[in-house]
Amino acid sequence: MQAMMSSATTATSKRSEFDKYHHYRLAVQSPEIDVGFFRERYRSLNTGTDPRILREDFCSTFAICCEWVKLHDDFHAIGIDLADEPIAYGKENYLQALSPLQRQRVRLIQSDVLHADAQADLICTTNFSHFYFKERQALKTYFTNCLKSLTAGGILILDSFGGSQCYEASEEETEHDDFSYFWEQESYDPVTAHATFHIHFQRHGEKKRRRVFTYDWRLWSIPEVRELLEETGFRNTYVYWEGTDDEGEGNGEFSAVEHGEECESWICYIIGQK
Repeated sequence: MQAMMSSATTATSKRSEFDKYHHYRLAVQSPEIDVGFFRERYRSLNTGTDPRILREDFCSTFAICCEWVKLHDDFHAIGIDLADEPIAYGKENYLQALSPLQRQRVRLIQSDVLHADAQADLICTTNFSHFYFKERQALKTYFTNCLKSLTAGGILILDSFGGSQCYEASEEETEHDDFSYFWEQESYDPVTAHATFHIHFQRHGEKKRRRVFTYDWRLWSIPEVRELLEETGFRNTYVYWEGTDDEGEGNGEFSAVEHGEECESWICYIIGQK
């Protein structure tokens, strides 16, 4: 009886612990939707051919890799990141949830993405990770590496955001079932386009956990990114713009555009094709 009580207490304690990666995924990630979108974009640009190998750069907990190999028995995924902690988290929480055969098709590389040489049909850089490159030459070097690593017809997919709201300090709260997610923009420098952001979480009935994640970025514009992709050697670039619902909020549906709309906040995907 004592052992059973101890185990139950331990389990309760674990459930009550704050898990920043779990809350991050609930608040801002949808890897099961992302992989379907990525697959369709590749197929639409390659006459219906499937991309077999996906490379997830800045993969963190590599949730996209794990969802990718679920799509088809012939699909393989490569995750690349430098950080120990999120990779370890992904191994324990996402990789172990896959079947043994699915796990065999996920390869993890702890490396700087600037030096990665893993070949792939599709490379994705999500969560606005290309904003980490603050210098033009550094971003161009990254794109050059991606181009070399892609197979013929391969695509690089980046997500991006912007809008007038990004030029001033602000904080936005989004409520979920048992917690609130806060996105804070602390600063923006119009001369350098450098900006600092923070993510805070507050579970119901608890104090706000501040600066759980912090980002020191350069906000690259869509034209800057497309021009760099073209300079690097990508033969085509595309922009997929998020639509809005009846209340003017993003609806999670993306369509190819050559012109956007003036708004306080927008999200899009930028695609370069080899």
